[in-house]
Amino acid sequence: MKGLYLVTPDWDDTDRLIDITEQALNAGAAMVQYRHKTAGEAIRSEQASALLALCRRHAVPFIINDHLSLCEQFDADGIHVGGTDRPVAEMRARLGVGKIIGASCYGDLQLARDAASAGASYVAFGGFYPSRVKKYEVTTPADIVSRAKRELSLPVCVIGGMTSQNSRALVKEGADMVAAISSVYQSDSPAASTEAFVQLFVAH
Repeated sequence: MKGLYLVTPDWDDTDRLIDITEQALNAGAAMVQYRHKTAGEAIRSEQASALLALCRRHAVPFIINDHLSLCEQFDADGIHVGGTDRPVAEMRARLGVGKIIGASCYGDLQLARDAASAGASYVAFGGFYPSRVKKYEVTTPADIVSRAKRELSLPVCVIGGMTSQNSRALVKEGADMVAAISSVYQSDSPAASTEAFVQLFVAH
């Protein structure tokens, strides 16, 4: 797991969502997470199905945020869980060894240790910078990435207000993936924005 980890916005417009996601995949996005916190069941199913088909065509992993039933329904490649979602160990037991399980660890290395022990496939730290999408305290220290890389044998993802400029320092710290929402989906050129993220990993 390495590169731009695309996370979807809370958009009900499926055609627009698919169009921009495809532009990003064509430009080199490495993984897609479907995250829509306000969608009803019908929209969620429609969008998950369309995104899964798109990811399959591009041979990139498709991850569902939080919704285990949706992950199982579409046989997605994995799930991402936050601190208040179901435990990583429960997800691993339900989904089996072949699925990707990501865990939000915020700015807490102990949460990452616990997630690794419970069977997580990758850990995500953040937020590092103010976000246009999420509201949180920006308290995560940059060196948590290098500390996690020294201690854990898992890929590390960084999230929270990510741009191709401000995430460069975190990639130098050892981040394997940069997760982005608005920097791609609200960009005038999603493809160019994606390419800028992809270039961060060319020399790493």
